[in-house]
Order: sequence, then C-alpha cells, then structure tokens
Amino acid sequence: MIVTLDGPAGAGKSSAARALAARLGWWYMDTGAMYRAVALAALDRGVPLTDGGLLATLAESLTIEFRDGRVLVDGHDVSETIRTEWVTVATRPVADEPRVREVMKHLQRRLAAGRDVVTEGRDQGSVVFPGADLKVYLTACAEERARRRHREELARGSTASLADVLAAQNRRDDGDRGRPVGAMRPADDAVLLETDGLSPEEVLDRLVLLVAEHRP
Repeated sequence: MIVTLDGPAGAGKSSAARALAARLGWWYMDTGAMYRAVALAALDRGVPLTDGGLLATLAESLTIEFRDGRVLVDGHDVSETIRTEWVTVATRPVADEPRVREVMKHLQRRLAAGRDVVTEGRDQGSVVFPGADLKVYLTACAEERARRRHREELARGSTASLADVLAAQNRRDDGDRGRPVGAMRPADDAVLLETDGLSPEEVLDRLVLLVAEHRP
C-alpha cells in the first residue's frame, strides 16, 4: 500500500509521515532528502546548478538509499550534511529542474515498488503516485504553521521573530504553488486533513484511521 502526504511547509507532514510509518511498521521515504542529496553531490562535484542536463545526468548516476533512518549516497552517510544551510540553498534550483524531477519520480516509484510505503512531499499524490491507495493533503492555517516553525527556530537558537517567520513562509508558499514543475497542490482525490489545534498524536491517530479505511 502507498500512502502519500503532501502539503505546505510547517504543516507537520514530515514528522507525521515518519510517525505513521513507525506506527505501522512501514517504510518511510523522505523525498526532500533525495533532492538535497542531489544538490550535495552537485556541490561536491562542481556541477553547475544552472545546467539542468548535467544535474539530471548526475541524479541518474547516484545510488540514494535509506537505512535505519539515515540517508546514504553511493554508500556514504550524508544525513547531517544535507541539512546544512549551503545545501538547503542549493536544493531549490535542483528541485525546480524538470529533468531532475523526472529522474527522481522514476527512482521514487522504483523504491516504493512492492512495499508498504509512507511518502511525503509536495507532489507525491498529484504527480509521483497518482494511483496511491491513500492521498492526504496535510495543512494548517498560515499563522499556526508559522507558530510551529517559530518554536523550532527558537529551539535551534534563532532570534527571528514570528513576523519574520510568517513572512518567509508566505514567500515560500507562493513559490511552491507557482513552481513550473512539482507545484504544491492537493491531488483531486486527496483527503484534506487540517491540523489546526491538533496535537501530533491526534494527527497520527487520524492518519492511522484513514489508512485502515483505505486499505485494499
């Protein structure tokens, strides 16, 4: 069975997807980490982030794996490195490149084949797995999502204000909705799950019920 979780930044889809996979004993696919892995490889190997053809060739040549919650590229653990700021900045042009997204789409489908999978991103239900058994669009109001992100930023030592976080989030939302490929939008048959006022455990419980309802 394939379960997709899509939605905007700050909706909690990554933590919800991880928790759901853990609760069910299924495999979790972090698609954002895959694009970050390509960006890291491009930086390490001097591949221009403006050359879509070379980026796609690079993406196709990489062996990206998930093992015990770690991300490996060609056998090397890059779990921490792909979360650094310099990789974060480089990831957007990589993820916006249509040829890279095409490579990643086929890789994600191969990785999911024959497995019970929880996968999350922006276009998992709408593009990558249009035939998924359950598609969930996880969201919350902009203010709630910004408050969650602000708490995370403060925990990391950031001094950004809530207003700054909200403004940055709004810019990201606009950019994600307007991307030429992989735009953020719910699949036509997605289940909308609004998480305003819900605890992570309550969100997880609702997802577990949805899986039970949609299980073939």
